[in-house]
Amino acid sequence: MQQEPSIDPGRRLLVSGLSETELLARIVPLLSVNAGRPTSTLLGPGDDAAIVAAPDGRTVISMDTLVEDHDFRLIRPNGHRTSGYDVGWKSAAQNLSDINAMGGSATSLVVSLTLPPQTPVTWVEDCARGLAAAIAQLGANGCSVVGGDLGAGTQLVVTAAVTGTLEGRAPVLRSGAGAGYTVAVAGTLGRAAAGLAILEDGRPVTDFGPSGEELIDAQLRPHPPLAAGPTAARAGASAMLDISDGLLRDAGRIATASGVGLDLDPDALQQYADPLQETADRLGIDVMDWILGGGEDHGLLAAFPAECPLPPGFTAVGSVVPGRPVVTLASRATVLRGWDHFAD
Repeated sequence: MQQEPSIDPGRRLLVSGLSETELLARIVPLLSVNAGRPTSTLLGPGDDAAIVAAPDGRTVISMDTLVEDHDFRLIRPNGHRTSGYDVGWKSAAQNLSDINAMGGSATSLVVSLTLPPQTPVTWVEDCARGLAAAIAQLGANGCSVVGGDLGAGTQLVVTAAVTGTLEGRAPVLRSGAGAGYTVAVAGTLGRAAAGLAILEDGRPVTDFGPSGEELIDAQLRPHPPLAAGPTAARAGASAMLDISDGLLRDAGRIATASGVGLDLDPDALQQYADPLQETADRLGIDVMDWILGGGEDHGLLAAFPAECPLPPGFTAVGSVVPGRPVVTLASRATVLRGWDHFAD
């Protein structure tokens, strides 16, 4: 896993040693992304608010927060140090994924940073670099960082809000699944959960072979399939969401919103489990716990009418069935797995 270098001025400069204006002067230039590309940004950072165009008169908007010691740890049990770059990347990725899940494309991002006084300035600079890198490398070509806020607090908190456009299409909601429809996934399952398990294990990452660092990278810097959302919308997807809290938990959200059941096919899910089996064995974990309960890969779960061919990038993993809004595995009840922000 490649760790981007920080700029080190030769001393441990903390945010308490700079004014807000001085800190902004360091990080705003690092947030420049998609320069020269057409975007919806009419006015970016520098005033009290940004101005962003709404190409078809509608704006899609979402927000996510990452809180130190709840959503990330600066030092993990295996000794890994979470960089500002990691947190910036993840903040951008999870927000971009929410717009993707509506069938839209991101147009702008605003970011709020809550910083303890002892936070190194290099950590904040790396966070800005991670935000910009994720936008560029994940392919959010119409998106830019247009502003945000800085504040002091006792914990590191990164909150980002993202806007997007549907480009004239109807939004793909959670409530459109119907009996007989195909349930399909775009992106990966279980890899981010496996990476988290390695980070939380006391052994060094080298104990997990060549894939160990790749799995940690999947947790810290997820790669949501941003082209898949608009593609699914154009192909006729009737329901869709971002798999952020686990396949079972998020499938249940489609089931509840649509008033139907979702039956997942364990044979179809095995293709996601097989590459993780060796790592799961080393950790003594049932690999299907990662597949069914791990969500931070930020893939998409969608339902397509039977007559709609699945678009490229989507794999069938089950079907929509009539009846109570529950999720089953090969028609059998299964234990709910996944992330709950207030229970976990």
